[in-house]
Amino acid sequence: MIEFEYWQLLLFPLFFGLGWAAARIDIRHLVRESRSLPRSYFQGLNFLLNQQPDRAIEAFVEAVRVDPQTIELHFALGSLFRRRGETERAIRMHQNLIEREDLKQDLKLQALSELGQDYLKAGLLDRAEEVFDRLRDSALAEDAKRNLLEIYQLEKDWEKAIAIASELPDYASHKEIAEYFCELAAAEMIRSRHDLAVGYLQTALERNRKCVRASLLQGDIHLQQEQPAAAIESWQRIEQQDPTYLALVAQRLLEAFRKLERREEGLRLLNGYLEQYPSLDLLDVVFQLVLESDGPEAAYKLVRDELKRNPTLLGFDKLLEARLLVATPEVRPDLELAKGIVHGYTRRLARYRCDNCGFKARQFYWRCPACGGWETYSPKRSEEFDLAP
Repeated sequence: MIEFEYWQLLLFPLFFGLGWAAARIDIRHLVRESRSLPRSYFQGLNFLLNQQPDRAIEAFVEAVRVDPQTIELHFALGSLFRRRGETERAIRMHQNLIEREDLKQDLKLQALSELGQDYLKAGLLDRAEEVFDRLRDSALAEDAKRNLLEIYQLEKDWEKAIAIASELPDYASHKEIAEYFCELAAAEMIRSRHDLAVGYLQTALERNRKCVRASLLQGDIHLQQEQPAAAIESWQRIEQQDPTYLALVAQRLLEAFRKLERREEGLRLLNGYLEQYPSLDLLDVVFQLVLESDGPEAAYKLVRDELKRNPTLLGFDKLLEARLLVATPEVRPDLELAKGIVHGYTRRLARYRCDNCGFKARQFYWRCPACGGWETYSPKRSEEFDLAP
């Protein structure tokens, strides 16, 4: 057992007194500092807390005019200007800070980083790149490299993007780097330099073996080179990578099987995909094949059975289209009226939606034009919603 001496009780009042004295000193220091700040500073804070950024800016501008030495306030004000889209004022604010000779080096670096953000927000990519290049060897190197990566993506300078991404292993994923190689491959395909494109796609698959886009583009190259069997093999690989993307290659598969005059085999393959991975795009292609080979009655039955299995409003629109092919003249006007109403509604709803930010688009994107996320769009339309009760 620990022995306790009564004299030790005398230490408690002593410690309490020292703590009280220290607290008094801190409080006096805080009060003295707060009194030195202009009243408009606190007004600005109050406006910010009440979600009134315009009035907050006015108050902060007045505070800076009264006390130009308030460095933190300059940074806050510059950030507010940038967020409101007043990039010219933000740029002037941060340039003035950089030019101040009495500013410490770490604060100058912070001001330079903020200036780069201003340029980036204003779309002055060359100036932003120059600023962040200057920061690559500073204490703010990590943030500078991330901003440079964003700039290279906006400029579509994929080689630089790949180089800087290799310096950011915890930020740039293998999926994104594989997409950069796919972008290089797509550019070479436009120039008909297929050998270079094939090399980039192979590297993309080495970086990310589940890169659907690389397999899709490989198939496109094979088809352009009159190798439909090899194209089919590349596109079939997508089932193991991510079967939801089969909807993007359904029409391509149909074209390849037609070139090989193996339509029945293609129909069996696509019908199997439709049963396992239902989507409107797959249904469209299988419907087209069945209509050509077996006639409108069989095509109508296909859509009706699929709608029973996967009830969606877009599928119902397709059912009305199929029903019109076999309708008698007496009921055709009513069906055309219903089809027009439903199609007008579904046409507005049939969008691809970004899972990251919710941005909707009529066409499919590998990179969201709103948030910049890679492979954030599902290949299924966002409004293929369930009609079942």
